[in-house]
Amino acid sequence: MPKSTIKEIAPFAVLILIAAGSIFVPSALDFADSSTYNFADIAWMLVATALVFLMTPGLAFFYGGMVHRKNVISTMIKSVVAAGVVTVLWIFVEYGLCFGKSIGGFIGDPSSNFFFKGVNSGEPWSLAPTIPLTLFATFQLMFAIITPGLVVGAVAERIRFTSYILFIVLFSLLVYAPIAHWTWNPEGFLFKMGALDFAGGTVVHISAGCAALAGALVLKQRQVRKEHKEIPPANIPYVLMGTGLLWFGWFGFNAGSALSANSLAVSAFATTNTAAAAAGLTWMLFDVAKGRKPSVVGFCVGAVVGLVAITPAAGFVAIPQSIFIGFIAAIISSTAVQMRAKTRLDDTLDVFPCHGLGGMVGMLMTGIFATKTVNGAGSDGLLYGNAAFFFTQVKALVIVVAYSFTVSFLIFKFINFILPLRVSAEDELLGLDATQHNEKYFQGSLVVQTTNGNGNGHSEEILVDAEDIQRVK
Repeated sequence: MPKSTIKEIAPFAVLILIAAGSIFVPSALDFADSSTYNFADIAWMLVATALVFLMTPGLAFFYGGMVHRKNVISTMIKSVVAAGVVTVLWIFVEYGLCFGKSIGGFIGDPSSNFFFKGVNSGEPWSLAPTIPLTLFATFQLMFAIITPGLVVGAVAERIRFTSYILFIVLFSLLVYAPIAHWTWNPEGFLFKMGALDFAGGTVVHISAGCAALAGALVLKQRQVRKEHKEIPPANIPYVLMGTGLLWFGWFGFNAGSALSANSLAVSAFATTNTAAAAAGLTWMLFDVAKGRKPSVVGFCVGAVVGLVAITPAAGFVAIPQSIFIGFIAAIISSTAVQMRAKTRLDDTLDVFPCHGLGGMVGMLMTGIFATKTVNGAGSDGLLYGNAAFFFTQVKALVIVVAYSFTVSFLIFKFINFILPLRVSAEDELLGLDATQHNEKYFQGSLVVQTTNGNGNGHSEEILVDAEDIQRVK
């Protein structure tokens, strides 16, 4: 049995300390004044929370279907493992950093909710007064889980699993938590500035997109891209299924951000579906207009871009304008993907063009199309004569882009200093499924009859792709 190194033992040792520490946290009664709650709101938010969680395995299928078959499992687990890492981190300290007592509008006091202290016994969140604080905290946890999982698509097929686990921890504490506090905590400085982000255009998509760009720059190109080899998607039905799960879960993501079973949730539900539909069609037909065949992957990627773009706007814009938001986001992201392909930047699955730029488009469109007719707690946008609000959105966008990219770049550099960030060239060639996890995704196999010098033969089942079959022929 191989001996473990200190670096291999350290993550487990940290988990042991957290698990042991949880034993000594005193129990507290649940907030008992049930007259405060609306049980229809509780039922809807429980469903919305589950829907948002479903997006994480949906993302895993979406990404896993687009990489090379030798990297399917390694790509999928990097998204899904965030559910484990971030959940423990959230209970331990991250919730307090996001929604605890504000320190100067920049970060929450982690001691205010250390090990979820005061959450189950606390009064409801000020912006969600009809549901228990624990439910609000759990709903927000699902956003924190999927955000680092989005970054996987940019660094897939070459990043070490252990290094990515450390990235999840550092990104969650140093990037996600501050931006969530700025944007969604009433004491956060972006919130006070008047910036609007209904469900995570800045907090989730811009932060993840900019981190993805930073990761791609630090990790540099995959060997196959240096050699200008085309990498066929491992399983397009996975991409289609992942898109369906993401689309379905996004209803909880956006409509759930109303934090109540009310008319605003209905409006956000409708704008979400409309923008996704418009963007999927736009991406596919834009390809056709350029002389390509209508693509399943194109429609799927376009639909996800539409979902990204409508996220910050879902509860602030009217349903008809969501068609334009999906349309323009798909055009911009599709064009950016084509431009990125001509550069040396190796963002494996185009996370920055789709999530980063998609989130930016959504924030700007919110600044243009937001209307108090839809949400009286929001603002009127540029289309309704409020240029000041549009420029507030621009300022918030610039602040989040600069912060998330800079800190994420430093995180990747730091990890690379203390741990190898990238797998070896040999491991990259063999595939991360086998070299990082000792597991394989079997898409197809071929039984080959081999014969030794004595004329004795045996059958061997090997994994093959189209190139292997061509060589056999």
